Amino acid sequence: MRAATRLATATAAATLLIGCVSGPAASKGPEEEAMDKGSKGSDVGKSSNGSKGSDVGKGRKREESRVLVFSKTAGFRHDSIPDGIAAIRELGAEHGFAVDATEDARVFRPSRLRRYDAVVWLSTTGDVLNSAQQTAFEEYVGDGGGYVGVHAAADTEYDWEFYGGLAGAYFVSHPAIQPATVTVENHAHAATEHLGATWERTDEWYNYRSNPRDRARVLATLDESSYSGGTMGDDHPIAWCQEYAGGRSFYTGGGHTKESFTEPAFRRHLLGGIRYATGAVQADCRPERGYTPLFDGSSVDGWKQAGPGSFELGDDGTLRSVGGMGLFWYEGQEFDSYSLKLDWRMTGDDNSGVFVGFPASDDPWSAVRNGYEVQIDATDAPEKTTGAVYGFQSADIAARDRALNPPGEWNTYELRVEGERLRIWLNGTLINDFTNTDQARSLPGHIGIQNHGDGDDVSFRDIRVKQLAPPTGEGGH
Repeated sequence: MRAATRLATATAAATLLIGCVSGPAASKGPEEEAMDKGSKGSDVGKSSNGSKGSDVGKGRKREESRVLVFSKTAGFRHDSIPDGIAAIRELGAEHGFAVDATEDARVFRPSRLRRYDAVVWLSTTGDVLNSAQQTAFEEYVGDGGGYVGVHAAADTEYDWEFYGGLAGAYFVSHPAIQPATVTVENHAHAATEHLGATWERTDEWYNYRSNPRDRARVLATLDESSYSGGTMGDDHPIAWCQEYAGGRSFYTGGGHTKESFTEPAFRRHLLGGIRYATGAVQADCRPERGYTPLFDGSSVDGWKQAGPGSFELGDDGTLRSVGGMGLFWYEGQEFDSYSLKLDWRMTGDDNSGVFVGFPASDDPWSAVRNGYEVQIDATDAPEKTTGAVYGFQSADIAARDRALNPPGEWNTYELRVEGERLRIWLNGTLINDFTNTDQARSLPGHIGIQNHGDGDDVSFRDIRVKQLAPPTGEGGH
């Protein structure tokens, strides 16, 4: 909400609505010294855009992101590896990150790894690092380094527990290359935001030894009824992300074929995973289970408009605010102890919000008088900007700023209501913890999204809720 749009006679409460085999470790010899200067057989130190490697350490500002593509194999070797390297170089040139490529495992030591924001394990196979190199990579991840696993990265380092956890799952088998239907679960992640509800493509589809769902955020699954040879049943993850041991991890099972790396949708999928791993974009990669969709991109059953304006249902499965100043609220159910998740995106300096804890009413001002708004607004006072409980409590601005994606990028809110306590997560980061002490208000109730006014274009999608056990020892109002 902007001050210029407020009614002069509005009360403070009312203004809420305007609102993955090398020898043993040894001392550095002549070969290793030469590698530091760019040895034969390694592209390290020579980036795709011609710039020199950087010694900037983790946590220090770089002029540009830098990615290492590692493609050493000690087992089956994919003939698509050169195509993958070329594609990542092209993506780097197009999107502002430098790319080095190597199959020399001696790069895995602290002084080299700290140059990179992320390491792409491009169809690596077998045991490719010795113990010292493994330790260096563990330290790198612990210091905030990113990991991107592509296809056979899951067929790598089976005896290294840390790597197995980082990759998320190990390969077990695959059928022949064939078309399949990929079901997209998460549209807020940069790796999948461009995709529809399903994604039809041809590749070599891996089966995995375990399901990563309990430790990672699954982004997409395989519909085993759409192809032959799947062994994981109704829940067959094929792409996922997670925060792991201090760093970020993204894995995609795609990328066996050469054609994958010229396919626009797969290239964008890979780009999104790299951007997440380097920290260029934020995402909620916490595991997610047990949510019921309130809006899944197709139907608005159970929803009702209060006040002027409306929301447009787009072909891409989004709701976009249109005109007026009102509230699109879920009439079908009240919620008391629950977790509400939803994805939202602004186009610029726009304004909207999510209301919680209000009674059923066709009057949007009822939500203002009785509920609370979690604000979406690029610019305003701290208690009235993104992540604030509007007019009542500012978000932790430093945490919010680290977690927030800019206009044009998707963000994910989790609003967790337990009794009279409201906690707000932005892209997986806790940014606000508010307790209601107003006897005239209560956090349990209905939920809704705001259409603020003409020119305030905010889109929403994948609104989902999970009931939580009521808090013990807390009374309501």
